[in-house]
Amino acid sequence: MHMQISLPKPRLSFWQLWNMSFGFFGIQFGFALQNANTSRIFSTLGAQPDDLPLFWLAAPVTGLLVQPIIGYLSDNTWHPYWGRRRPFFFLGAILASTALFLMPNSSVLWMAVAVLWMMDAAINVSMEPFRAFVGDKLDSSQQTAGFAMQTFFIGCGAVIASLLPMIFSDFFGVSNVPVAGMIPDTVRYSFYAGGLVFLLSVMWTVFTAGETAPENLEKFRAERRNSKGFGIAFAEICGGFVKMPKTMVQLAFVQFFTWIALFAMWIYTGTAIADNVFGTTDAQSAAYQSAGNWVGIMFGVYNGVSALAAFILPILARATSRKTIHTACLLIGGVSLASIFLITQKELLLIPMVGVGIAWASILTMPYAILAGALPARRMGYFMGLFNFFVVIPQIVSGLLLGFVTTHFFNGHTAQTLMLGGASMVLAGVLTLFVTDKADIKKA
Repeated sequence: MHMQISLPKPRLSFWQLWNMSFGFFGIQFGFALQNANTSRIFSTLGAQPDDLPLFWLAAPVTGLLVQPIIGYLSDNTWHPYWGRRRPFFFLGAILASTALFLMPNSSVLWMAVAVLWMMDAAINVSMEPFRAFVGDKLDSSQQTAGFAMQTFFIGCGAVIASLLPMIFSDFFGVSNVPVAGMIPDTVRYSFYAGGLVFLLSVMWTVFTAGETAPENLEKFRAERRNSKGFGIAFAEICGGFVKMPKTMVQLAFVQFFTWIALFAMWIYTGTAIADNVFGTTDAQSAAYQSAGNWVGIMFGVYNGVSALAAFILPILARATSRKTIHTACLLIGGVSLASIFLITQKELLLIPMVGVGIAWASILTMPYAILAGALPARRMGYFMGLFNFFVVIPQIVSGLLLGFVTTHFFNGHTAQTLMLGGASMVLAGVLTLFVTDKADIKKA
């Protein structure tokens, strides 16, 4: 009887890390356009503030359904040319780019909501395998750097995408005012650019980053033959909940409160700034649309900070620990988000976005790096997809409850909802202290 020993994975060069992560530039370009402009689009088409969280449910529900399935399918896929994860990058990019072109042409509210469902499902098809891609290709010593490179591209893509409506308005003179209740040209052109960038950047990774075949291809094919059938697949997908590693369970609580905060920020920053700083709740007014552009700048700042912090956080984590850095970043981000409630001058709003950006960089890097070290290699895609449940479940909870809380406890003042989100992120930071990171055990 021979025991199979897994050899260390070869270290990849800077440019190999660059190529395998570049697709995230486009993926986050799409997500940033969605995050900064979806509430604005819904409001322009007649949505009321109380209803916005319900319309936003498309994002978490599609993630809940799509990501574990795509993770399972990609774990059980191998093609001599396309590999394991890249077929899903390719398909998701085609569908997401199509949705980005359709979204700003929505003429009625129900159409915009339907396209959001399509867009989010498609982005999830592309995005989920990217997390597993790092676990597949990188040795544990490079995994934090791999996730940091993804975070860098997430930040860069999001900065440009968030600023696009303002760029079209201020530098190219494109109309920023809705005509006859339709979506402004600045937003439409931004989504067209996003569709193109999404497609091209994901295709760059598809055609420049190779994949390594399973160590024992015959055994892999035999297992795949035995796992065919919807019933077996469904049982395996559901069965993972009772087999989650201890570290994954601990991180689930951290993720829950982190993403309540982020969802509150994405839904309500636009209406909060329009009300608190620009003095309007009329979605058809020029002031409201100007607030929408300023929110794009705010989101551009936090994403820009995250792109820079992505390279600093791994260095700090090596000097201390990933858990310590994630705790500190969440505390900074939570206090920063809550402080927006106190600010009534638009330029000062950029200061808390720096703190949010530091937190965002850690959110996109540290939990996944900690988790990757605790997962079995052959089920990396599935467990990364399952981990997404703890991103989307808090968003569903937020979608169902935040509107009620905002109306009945805060009298419709959404700036107070942002303060609640900040408190939730602080709690997530405290819970991080109780997470077990295997890298810390190895150091000891």
